[in-house]
Amino acid sequence: MNFNRNTALASSLALVLGFATPVFADIKIGSTISETGPASFLGDPEAKTLKMLVEEINAAGGVNGEKINLILYDDGGDPNKARTFATRLVEDDKVVAVIGGTTTGTSMAIIPVFEDAEIPFISLAGAIEIIDPVRPHTFKTPHTDRMACAKIFEDMKKNGITKIGMISGSDGFGASMHKQCLQIIGEYGIQVLADETYSPADADMTPQLTNIKSKAGVQAVLNPGFGQGPAIVTRNYAQLALGLPLYQSHGVASDGFIELAGAKAAEGVRLPGTALLVASLLPENDPQRSVVVAYKAAYEKATGKPVSTFGGYAHDALRILVDAIKRAGSTEPSAIRDAIEGTHGLVGTTGTVTMSAKDHLGLDLSAFRMLRIENGGWKIVE
Repeated sequence: MNFNRNTALASSLALVLGFATPVFADIKIGSTISETGPASFLGDPEAKTLKMLVEEINAAGGVNGEKINLILYDDGGDPNKARTFATRLVEDDKVVAVIGGTTTGTSMAIIPVFEDAEIPFISLAGAIEIIDPVRPHTFKTPHTDRMACAKIFEDMKKNGITKIGMISGSDGFGASMHKQCLQIIGEYGIQVLADETYSPADADMTPQLTNIKSKAGVQAVLNPGFGQGPAIVTRNYAQLALGLPLYQSHGVASDGFIELAGAKAAEGVRLPGTALLVASLLPENDPQRSVVVAYKAAYEKATGKPVSTFGGYAHDALRILVDAIKRAGSTEPSAIRDAIEGTHGLVGTTGTVTMSAKDHLGLDLSAFRMLRIENGGWKIVE
């Protein structure tokens, strides 16, 4: 009863003095994440990371003396559910910012909700369309699919590969990365001799890979995709013994992919990934080392599971948001938005983030590491 009276008194005093918000209000941060469903291998570590970090931050005194109230919904990877939850976060929960959108599909579905409400939103999905063209209130933490294409093509060019086959997922991420790769591949002097696709429900990609194998001159194969599809491609690839380098996207940069595909089948697969996957291999003077080592240790202690790139995206999103709130000295969405856009030199698991009015990602190609799967683990190949 005393707490209620004190709270009411403080609220009344706030109104008299002209304060815009109640004295004891928590900072309401919303999230809609694919914690279950077909994208749960992405969303589950994201949700676990947000819960873990919010608990840590609140235990240390919160942000500018206020606790974070994380309101998290599980959209199961369904864009319609995600949009319903996004509307709820804005209209009912009255959040000041949102982290989420595990997949490209869910992110694109909810962006209009937050743009209309002028609430800052940090997406955890990969497609470049999320932040290109730049929207006032939309940001993201993962490297774009276009950047992943560039990193892969750099490695191919360095290894004398000029003719490739592609097999891409038809989902939002796979289709977007396929498009981005085709737009820039000519800059690297590389040609696509075979171009195949598969749907998320396909359980065997042998026919498509056989078509690629039959094309004379193919020197390597690139698979833009995420989820179970790339693991099936990798297993079928090994069964057909193509004997050519296989490149995957950053959408499968996790130990879970190796487990799903099988270490033997995945041996030698190359892909662009983050420093998080090779934390112990980073030199002592690498600016990301302390950040990724600390997050990896905390996550694995809290969950008993290996850390993943995808949880790292959530880690960086919350750190960017908290940093912005601290610098803004306000929980007004407009002030938070401006502060996020002013993020400069923030070291995260994905790289060092410096945003601007023209760049709502804040990463360049150097933030990617080209990795190779070797003996069931990750190796840096550059």
